[in-house]
Amino acid sequence: MTEPRSSVLPTSDLRPHLRGLWLPLVTPFRDGALDEVSLRRLVRHYAALPLDGLILAATTGESLTLEPFETERLVFSVHDEAGGIRKLPILLGLSGSNTRVLSNMLDRTASWPLDGYLISCPYYSRPSQHGLELHFGALADRAAHPVLLYNIPYRTGVNLGNEAMLRLAAHRNIAGLKDCGADRGQSLDLLRRRPHDFAVLTGEDAQYFEALGDGADGGILACAHVETASFAEIGKLMAAGARDAAAARWRSVADVTRLLFAEPSPAPIKHWLWRTGLIESAELRLPMTAVSAELAARLDREIEKRMAASAA
Repeated sequence: MTEPRSSVLPTSDLRPHLRGLWLPLVTPFRDGALDEVSLRRLVRHYAALPLDGLILAATTGESLTLEPFETERLVFSVHDEAGGIRKLPILLGLSGSNTRVLSNMLDRTASWPLDGYLISCPYYSRPSQHGLELHFGALADRAAHPVLLYNIPYRTGVNLGNEAMLRLAAHRNIAGLKDCGADRGQSLDLLRRRPHDFAVLTGEDAQYFEALGDGADGGILACAHVETASFAEIGKLMAAGARDAAAARWRSVADVTRLLFAEPSPAPIKHWLWRTGLIESAELRLPMTAVSAELAARLDREIEKRMAASAA
């Protein structure tokens, strides 16, 4: 399976694509295994919608529960299925607190059909800012594809500060940031000071509209599994200066955004995709569990309401 990679975006060509709406794709499971039939159905569905890229094996994709062979199969299957529809950039999510192990993973995936990596800050170990710089610098030096940094301190326990981030932004192989810092002041400061070709995409679904207004280049949104076209349209309207129209569209999906995070993600999203026939099972892997009966009922009511509205 690890044959020489087919033609994907050259390194220098990824940066212009790091804007708009990106989807951190769920990983469908059935009977304990990767459900490739559902996976390919998902890819066909989303490749036909106004997305700007896919991220595989990220948090929403339950990356920490995947075996290495499953991650490989995931990447090749998605690339194969999407390639028959349109060129959709693909990033692979990587995480960990051992720089050497991650470097080896970068070597192992160098020939895979990828356009880049989304690499989160090390978790649990809480390194210093200098340690974070050295960590990401070493990985960017090693990576065969561009790197998108991922700052999410409420999961990792460490915040990548703007001074360190701006020094990393000067690295030729670091293309941007998925911003889940949950600190609007830090985000605004970064947006003001960043290099012109350093992309900032919000990963905070509930703050998507606000982040676009602040100057973010787009979003990596788990909620865009649902009402994908609406989330894409919000970004396009904001880019065109039509803030009132964008705000109206945002109000139409804001409740769904909250609903899909009412319990730990991606359980609510998988329930929605299962109920609408896009995946065969809402199965998750421990320690993640299915939605509660109460939330399942709320999700089902919302699905019915939206299906009725679209049919009217």
